[in-house]
Amino acid sequence: MNGKEQLEHVRERVIETIAMNMNLYGVTDSVGRLYGMLYFHDQPMTLDEMKEELGMSKTSMSTSVRTLLELKMVEKIWKKGIRKDLYQAEEDWYQTFVDFFTIKWRAGISMNVGAMTKSIKELQDIVNSEETEEEVRKAAVVDMEKMKDALSYYKWLNRLVDSFETGEIFAYIPKENDKK
Repeated sequence: MNGKEQLEHVRERVIETIAMNMNLYGVTDSVGRLYGMLYFHDQPMTLDEMKEELGMSKTSMSTSVRTLLELKMVEKIWKKGIRKDLYQAEEDWYQTFVDFFTIKWRAGISMNVGAMTKSIKELQDIVNSEETEEEVRKAAVVDMEKMKDALSYYKWLNRLVDSFETGEIFAYIPKENDKK
């Protein structure tokens, strides 16, 4: 195996690992492979170039790029004289982690807080109803307390997400290159 083949083999291993890791968090392998390929590519690429490199359909490529844009893992680049959209990977892994997880966490927090807030109101109606049996009323009170505890957790999780977005987390757990 010559040097170029070895280089490609090493890159392919890392790209496959990135794809598998992203799949653990609900992102398709193809999106993970696209990010990995862009990460190792020295220049921004067009959709056509990415399609040719990965052998994906243009529709699938477009959907994958849109996903990566939403996750802030790639950015659209403008270059004078080039009419097609160009894309490049975000190379700061710390920022990629922060963006990816805060987007996912915020969505999960919002969904859970919404469901629990609505449920607490409904449970309060059950508790306040004169028609509710005592056993059901007690169970509703217990459930409300559980959900209020969970809401406290989600407030904490929001603060944790805030610390990632502001970079405050790095004061407690410095980036590896920040360590003295």
